[in-house]
Amino acid sequence: MAHDGRVTLPSFPTLESLPALDHLDLVAPPVADLLASWPLADRVAVVGIDPDLADTAAMTAEYDLPLAASGNCVVVTGQRTGEERTAACVVRADTRADVNSRVRRLLDVRKATFLSMERAVAESGMEYGGITPVGLPRAWRLLVDERLLAEPVVILGSGLRRSKLLLPGSALAGLPGAEVVPDLGTPVPSP
Repeated sequence: MAHDGRVTLPSFPTLESLPALDHLDLVAPPVADLLASWPLADRVAVVGIDPDLADTAAMTAEYDLPLAASGNCVVVTGQRTGEERTAACVVRADTRADVNSRVRRLLDVRKATFLSMERAVAESGMEYGGITPVGLPRAWRLLVDERLLAEPVVILGSGLRRSKLLLPGSALAGLPGAEVVPDLGTPVPSP
């Protein structure tokens, strides 16, 4: 909060933060729909980026951003007794979603796989490379790695490749249906 009672937008020195609620044209329609009714939306900033830099590695390098502050969202699915179970998993970019063990057990499925790009795009209403936990289909579970909640500012997709959302890490726990999971991501081995 600013001293005058207004909310201070999350920011990084190399990006221009704009109030997301005032720039809904920079987010995908499902993201705009959620922001319009989400009590924490006034804490969300949107930043325009070069769409060719939407992938985490390129974006963090170009804009000098910390990997630990970037939240990657992957969509995982599996079946149990003929019922499909789908979850979006949000982990820090310096980790990978533990799909074969942790996520598989949480979904209670024999085998968990990534949802195909075509289905993820069609069902989320978002662009590939921009899928975000903000505004996902309510039928999907939303699993959030607990480590992200400690980040003062988290960078997420906006549903579009040409922009990103910035929000306090703690706000992720307030997304509809969010389940905070310890150690959802496993550390990425150093090269």
